[in-house]
Amino acid sequence: MAQGHSVDDYLETIYFLAFPIGEYRLPDTSVPTLAARVAEMLNVSRASAGEMLKRLEAEGLVERGEHKEAILTPDGRTRAEKVVRRHRIIERLLTDFMGYTPAESHVHADELGDTFSDEMIDRIEERLGHPDRCPHGWPIHPEREQAENLELEPLSDLGRGGKGTIVRLAEHDGDLLEWFYDEGLVPGTEVELIRGEPNGAQFLVATPAGEKTLALRAAGGLFVRRAA
Repeated sequence: MAQGHSVDDYLETIYFLAFPIGEYRLPDTSVPTLAARVAEMLNVSRASAGEMLKRLEAEGLVERGEHKEAILTPDGRTRAEKVVRRHRIIERLLTDFMGYTPAESHVHADELGDTFSDEMIDRIEERLGHPDRCPHGWPIHPEREQAENLELEPLSDLGRGGKGTIVRLAEHDGDLLEWFYDEGLVPGTEVELIRGEPNGAQFLVATPAGEKTLALRAAGGLFVRRAA
């Protein structure tokens, strides 16, 4: 992502950190430095992120927690969830009707986020047939996503010999997202973790297309449902 992000971009990012899974989880030692994590995800300076967080606080969209971290207020959460849903519906419009690849749809959905009104988004969703998920496996409706988080874990947490099915892909890093698709690591793919530990630098994974070596960031960005 480029500089010059909107309020909605920040709310979407804070939303992912508010309902974390895998790579979106904050290490315990980073809780007071949420601004740094937001800045990293949006590719902006920490100072820019700090200024926007102050603005969001002034507008009643976030409040500060015990460790000065940003917490979505009820109004902030409502708006953030609307932003998330809109993004996912636009992605489906781009893939289902306009022929964009899933990785391309994410980039263009970011660019088009402010183009459509709420009423337009409702009409698009209806015309799409009320799709269940975005192209990257995330439920269209955030409340379902939040419940499903409890059923999933990052591939990096499977443990040696652990098996599962990829359900979602981390999508805030466009280059990583495109790499997932290039490697065939897409929703519905069955995987087995052959070698690698949560604190390791590399993970060896078996897939129907063969074995693949993943860095920690990639392994942490594949959210799987563990096999029974």
